[in-house]
Amino acid sequence: MKGTVRVRFAPSPTGFLHIGGLRTALYNYLFARHHEGKFILRIEDTDQSRYVENAEQDILDSLAWCGIEVDEGPQKPGDFGPYRQSERKEIYHKYAQQLIENGHAYYAFDTTEELDQMRERLQKSGNPSPKYDAITRQSMKNSLTLPQDEVQKRLEAGDEYVVRLKVPRRETIRFEDLIRGHVSFESKGLDDQVLLKSDGMPTYHLANVVDDHLMQVSHVIRGEEWLSSTPKHVLLYQAFRWDLPEMAHLPLIMSPSGGKLSKRKAESEGIPINAKNYIEQHYEPEAVVNFLAYLGWSPGDDSEIHSMQSLCNLFTLDRVSKGGAVFNHKKLLWYNEHYLREQPDHQLAGRMKELAENPKIKKADNEFLANIAGLLKERVSKIDEVISMGEFFFEDPQQYDEKALKKWKDDSPGLVAEYKENIEALTEESFKAANLKEHLQNVISKNDVGFGKLMMPLRIAVTGQGFGPDLFVSMELLGKETVLRRIDTALEKLG
Repeated sequence: MKGTVRVRFAPSPTGFLHIGGLRTALYNYLFARHHEGKFILRIEDTDQSRYVENAEQDILDSLAWCGIEVDEGPQKPGDFGPYRQSERKEIYHKYAQQLIENGHAYYAFDTTEELDQMRERLQKSGNPSPKYDAITRQSMKNSLTLPQDEVQKRLEAGDEYVVRLKVPRRETIRFEDLIRGHVSFESKGLDDQVLLKSDGMPTYHLANVVDDHLMQVSHVIRGEEWLSSTPKHVLLYQAFRWDLPEMAHLPLIMSPSGGKLSKRKAESEGIPINAKNYIEQHYEPEAVVNFLAYLGWSPGDDSEIHSMQSLCNLFTLDRVSKGGAVFNHKKLLWYNEHYLREQPDHQLAGRMKELAENPKIKKADNEFLANIAGLLKERVSKIDEVISMGEFFFEDPQQYDEKALKKWKDDSPGLVAEYKENIEALTEESFKAANLKEHLQNVISKNDVGFGKLMMPLRIAVTGQGFGPDLFVSMELLGKETVLRRIDTALEKLG
């Protein structure tokens, strides 16, 4: 198969790129790279009424963020362009005309009112889901029922029309799916699909088939929601006498609470739904790629951590599951934690400066920031949490965590004051974590109290929080002057 694989990711710019769309792009990309093939980006912008400004740029940005490299597309033209369907209108007209001439499609002049009347009439006669098909077309205004001269007159007069696919009445449409195996549909369940709309734009079905053929797409890898449209596409391939590409329909991404992961369900479960949300919320791109790869596929062993290159080497469609894949947000965070901790502390320090709004962080010494990153990265899930959790390194506490203050007891001020006296004697050079811890143990031994009796009040005084990184390492990083000042302030405020 090597050298012959050409796949495409063909999103519509009708909104921001959905996480399911990003997974489809990733699977296409992994498959292409595995077989040393080409990954094509095609923008399916034929539905102008739903076009969203900046949606195409969002698609490009999301793919680039993930490290998915486009071989051919709007920004990287190849031999098969243009790569936006809105720029290929004349091509679709030519092929629609060919279908009409060969008897596989026809002009339909019915108005919206006439279509509504037809559906109403059929519903009244007991048909719960009426459609324009081999039976109903006989009573409608189209080039199959009107005299040829009238059809010609209507076309010359500029009457509005659509072009419809002439679906055979009784036929079993079969194809092999690389994930689902043998699939068949009965044509009686299909409508005479509109191929060209009244505004002259093609529908997804015609444009998709024509473009896949002309762009020499070898494998169509797309979401399960397109499975029911495939028989119409098979009929179009047959009508044109073109070879059908290999088909593979990916499983749905499911919500943890059951059913498809919709926007509403994702929001209620705290799951980011669009690719841009992952960028804005500072997820690691490697984590998102690794997580999405495993959302419906596995390499067949217990391994879980793989780079993009490794995934390209391993990915095959026979290991993609048929059943829906449940989106496990905790697993995503587990991946994110792994890739965050893998990064050198100095690299994280640079990212902290970029992300931070606090000018003190932006101006901070790189070594100081790297030490903070190293201290905190084991305790957080995302890079922005390093900044929020490490805020106390740059600002004295203005207030104290209310929950933590429940641990500030009547004997806390005396213990904290005694500890302060102990560490005042330390020089800047000896103000080290090990010494600071030893002094705390001396105070608790002398007063015959538990470790927490002094540890928690001291943490509150120094950081304002009841939790956080190793307190003694934090105190060493803060320095003697800052620690003593903060203890004095806490004793004054909290008594």
